[in-house]
Amino acid sequence: MKSKANHWKTVRAALLIGVIASVVSTTAVWAGSISTPDVVTVATVTGPQFSTVDVPVFIRDSSGTPLGLDQPAGFHIQAYAIKVNYAPAAAVQSITFTRGGITTSLTPASESSPSSAGSISLIDSFSEATNPIPFTLNGTLPGNQVATLHVTLANTATPGTIITLTLDPSSLTQLSNDTGTVGEMVSNGALTLVNGSITVLPSVPALGHIALLVLAISLVFIAIRSRF
Repeated sequence: MKSKANHWKTVRAALLIGVIASVVSTTAVWAGSISTPDVVTVATVTGPQFSTVDVPVFIRDSSGTPLGLDQPAGFHIQAYAIKVNYAPAAAVQSITFTRGGITTSLTPASESSPSSAGSISLIDSFSEATNPIPFTLNGTLPGNQVATLHVTLANTATPGTIITLTLDPSSLTQLSNDTGTVGEMVSNGALTLVNGSITVLPSVPALGHIALLVLAISLVFIAIRSRF
């Protein structure tokens, strides 16, 4: 029974990806020119060994694109598919992708987070009528946080390791309206992607020889004073 449930879960996720990936290209129907595309950004952060690192993911709603708050009702950014490839995969023990920031309190009409070796996606769609995403039009880059990658670092992730977080530039990373009839992606010039990374830090900062000597002297001084 469990395997059958997993099968249908996989099927539903695949169908949802297919729906979002099949939105029509807006190049032929968009009358204006796109000088500043919308932007999806994965943050660049640091994290200590043996920890779980939260990596924010942002969307910037730029004016003059097919979708956005400057467009009529029905043409706002209400859905997104964001696929992140991470490497080296061996440096990641586990990874999850959840809503965050301005979408945390919203109720999605549909949501899934399919994953495979070295990649994970987040696919969300919200009804514009009941759950409008409160973007800030032309906000300061990187825009509004919409999601968070929760990355548990592997024990083998040594200090200095850089885990790249690369957005898939294919149609698996795109924005759309809630009906899926208009889509923004790299291929139609309406979307720009900014990749991120995690730099692994030592779990405890290493002390140099001088610092250790100062610490030892301080401890001796404290011990002597405590006797009087």
